[in-house]
Amino acid sequence: MASPARRAPAKAARSAIPQLSWRAPQPAPIVLVSGPEEVCAERAIAGVRDYLRAEDPTLEVSDIRADDYAAGTLLGVTSPSLFGEPRLVRVSGVEKCSDTFLAEAVAYLAAPQDGATVVLRHTGASVRGKKLLDAIRAGEGSGVEIACPAVKRDSDRFDFAAGEFQAAKKRIAPTALRALVSAFADDLTELAAACQQLIADVPGDITEQVVERYYGGRVETSAFTVADTAIAGRYGEALIALRHALASGADPVPLVAAVAMKLRTMARVAGNREPAKALASRLGMKDWQIDRARRDLVGWNEESLGRAIQATARADAEVKGGSRDAVFALERMITVIATRAPYGA
Repeated sequence: MASPARRAPAKAARSAIPQLSWRAPQPAPIVLVSGPEEVCAERAIAGVRDYLRAEDPTLEVSDIRADDYAAGTLLGVTSPSLFGEPRLVRVSGVEKCSDTFLAEAVAYLAAPQDGATVVLRHTGASVRGKKLLDAIRAGEGSGVEIACPAVKRDSDRFDFAAGEFQAAKKRIAPTALRALVSAFADDLTELAAACQQLIADVPGDITEQVVERYYGGRVETSAFTVADTAIAGRYGEALIALRHALASGADPVPLVAAVAMKLRTMARVAGNREPAKALASRLGMKDWQIDRARRDLVGWNEESLGRAIQATARADAEVKGGSRDAVFALERMITVIATRAPYGA
């Protein structure tokens, strides 16, 4: 059987067990895969399986549903077989587990079966199973935890996509990465699939032109394309991009959020002459984000930037229910930003 993973710093004082990255999972008698991000959880569980199978191709894999559980199943599938093959048991739905499963799983922690790896998937959607999670995190059962927190912020999506290429030892240009992330800003599963397709299909470095060739239709109508053209002062192109995005089914709220994110970054960088690396470190950003914000700031001044931020805040309130005409609110915002002048001036 694989030995338990080496101890890593716990992510919080409440946990006494090793905390592993979903990109580098390792087996242990008990593996708790926690958090709502299914893409990361699936990768972690598959990684544990691949790790064990590489050690012994005769690995037996069993799947259990914790919410539809028959008494005695856990002990049955973890018990040694006649030939002593290693066993991997994947348990789904722990956040909605039955009382029977909960009782048997807690009891199992006291005496895990030799040669068995039990992976428990808890999405965090409820507090159901808390007794089991607390026991695992307290160190019972020689467990490890693989956290899969939700990927919500733009910076998280950038980090996720960048990690895909880093793990594959594949280089992608910053502009290409940004185009790719903006094209799949609403679906991490699709973003992950797009990254893997580029990694598999493209022999050399991945450039912005490669991303446009594969996903040009999505990139052209993305929220960041609308934001980029407006901030660059290309008024006509910005309005066309906005209309294409809306015609493609884009939600006005993320459109405004994309514009607001770029303007906030510009405001944080404006007037600061620190080297990009030092400023990025201090602001919790990437070097290329600083460089891009500084390029975006060409032609802007404090007054026009402040006006654009106010127009974006107004549009944000209006597309969230403050106005009956969200399209007009978006067009007015784009006009103020692209012309760098008050609306109607």
